[in-house]
Amino acid sequence: MCGIAGMFDLSGQRPAPAGVVHAMARAIYHRGPDEDGYLERPGLHIANRRLSIVGLADGQQPIANEDKSVWTVFNGEFFDYKEKRAALESKGHVFRTHTDTELIPHSWEDHGADLLQHLRGQFAICVWDSRTNEVLLARDRSGICPLFYTVIKHDGSDWLLFSSEMKGLLASGLVERRADLQGLNHIFTFMAMPGPTTVFQGIKCLAPGRYLHFKLGQTTVEQATTQKTYWQITYPDRGHEDYGTDEKKLVDGFEEVLFKAVQRRVWADVPVVSYLSGGVDSSLVVAMANKVMGRPIPTFTISVTDKKLNEKSEALQVAKHLGCDPVVVDCGHDELRAGYPELIAAAEFPVIDTSCLGLLHLARSVHQQGYKVALTGEGADEWLAGYSWFKIRKLVGWMDKIPGLPLGFAVRQLFQMANGQPRFPYTSYRNTMRHMGGSNGWLDVYGLVSTNKLRFFTGAARDTLLARSPLEDLEISPDLYRWHPFNRQMYFGGRVMLPGHLLASKGDRIAMHSSVETRYAFLDEDVIAYMAKIHPRWKLRGVMNDKYIERKVAERWLPKEIAWRRKKMFRAPMDSWADTGGAGRGPDARPGESWIDQVLSPESIRKAGYFDPNAVESARQKLAKPGGGFARTSVEMGLTGVLATQLWHHLYLDGQLCSLESKVAKP
Repeated sequence: MCGIAGMFDLSGQRPAPAGVVHAMARAIYHRGPDEDGYLERPGLHIANRRLSIVGLADGQQPIANEDKSVWTVFNGEFFDYKEKRAALESKGHVFRTHTDTELIPHSWEDHGADLLQHLRGQFAICVWDSRTNEVLLARDRSGICPLFYTVIKHDGSDWLLFSSEMKGLLASGLVERRADLQGLNHIFTFMAMPGPTTVFQGIKCLAPGRYLHFKLGQTTVEQATTQKTYWQITYPDRGHEDYGTDEKKLVDGFEEVLFKAVQRRVWADVPVVSYLSGGVDSSLVVAMANKVMGRPIPTFTISVTDKKLNEKSEALQVAKHLGCDPVVVDCGHDELRAGYPELIAAAEFPVIDTSCLGLLHLARSVHQQGYKVALTGEGADEWLAGYSWFKIRKLVGWMDKIPGLPLGFAVRQLFQMANGQPRFPYTSYRNTMRHMGGSNGWLDVYGLVSTNKLRFFTGAARDTLLARSPLEDLEISPDLYRWHPFNRQMYFGGRVMLPGHLLASKGDRIAMHSSVETRYAFLDEDVIAYMAKIHPRWKLRGVMNDKYIERKVAERWLPKEIAWRRKKMFRAPMDSWADTGGAGRGPDARPGESWIDQVLSPESIRKAGYFDPNAVESARQKLAKPGGGFARTSVEMGLTGVLATQLWHHLYLDGQLCSLESKVAKP
């Protein structure tokens, strides 16, 4: 993968301000340390930072068509490059390089903006056609590759700036740094930033399967920034799913599409490795990759030092069975406290899931070992019901089946009262159900995060967060009500958690921080389509047999105990911010850890203006005492969100909350 950036004068006339795009490209150097490239014309300046993986010798960007009338910069991979190149050459197109980037300008010549229907893989692209002055900015279907944009007024013109990361936009010096409280509302509702809203005012995220298309000199700001959809996940109408009366045929079909997806993703001009957790998803990907390569590939595993959270032994068992050479990376309380600022800096938004730090260390290890590409098993849980909320909903879903009787809401209220949790009014619950097309197991679990809006926020910030539902920003599919309720749950996991969390704070931003490209076989277009069409009984059989069809395939590749191993929700410790008797407080604090006290101090809490300092101090003292259960987990998640937000504010907006170096220029 790479990093792309640039700016367009919407009037199509003025030259870009000197040095701005170069500064944007420098800010995302980590995405492409191998080389850079620029194209400057009246009305535009675009840039690429390259991580060379395909076409090592001649893949420099920007790249053009034969007569240099169509130019592109590209982040990602097209896994059907060889077949697409042959098809384009048969039509008379002449290729001058050996890189998949060159598919873009030639495909534009044939299809214009409809080229997105013909591109397969993971990508964020910018196309400029000099003949028509058309611009296209687009993102892949699942949201693997990020793309952010904003519009600013400069020197009398409206300029659209874009970048693979928000730090590229901020580095322009033209974008004002301000918090978007609705973006923080997303963080404290979804534990994710799914887009298009971000935590910075004025900066938007191009949502998965979306694009911008406009003509310089013939567009308004609104027209240029209106996101259009070329793809989104869809399901058959309820009752029209593939029920699968022939189990072998259905399992054979899934094995075939998944194997081909793995086969496509080991293609590169550099060596490929894989993450391995010991669960069925990554284990199956590694087994198939070994088959394709004809040899075991190296694997990388996180070892969380907390015994209750550690999957090291399971991963090593799989590696031994498959003959892989494993690399194990340790991560615990000490690494968490020391590395959390780097995690927030890399992700660019408050990250509540502390396990993301483990992925940061994992990607760094891949880079240190000299590799650039890693396979992962992400995506199966979203589309095959691998998470606990699917099971919870199957057990308690009966409470919400009686129209007009909010039994589920009443039970939740009683449960929260018994655990001393703050509670939302019934109107909020009713509006949420309306947006989500009914009750939803995903909400049952992530309600743990939402209650912290009531617990920690204060004043105007609290009022702003409670005034608008973040669900209104998601552009939810109008077909939602036609689907099986089980598929509705998967839709929200795929729309929110996948691009907003797993592919962001555990995927692209974290891996590319160490110049590593991650590839996702379960997010192949054919695999997604296959998983979507089958009946929910092939995703969750009974209450406990999740990812049923995948596990039936895994039985053919792995020992049965691995194929049916229960999922562990991988996470790192979340109580590292408590009053731990000197570990992070006062004169006895370990080196580098005083920042925890500093950003959570009453003075810093008041300066940032989001949270109630008394509520924060109370939570720290509560977590300093031993304990467990629902109430404690909710507070842990909330305090982690507070710390992450304060740290993000310091790093990106203020630079005044602690002694850590920030990304804000000092006055």
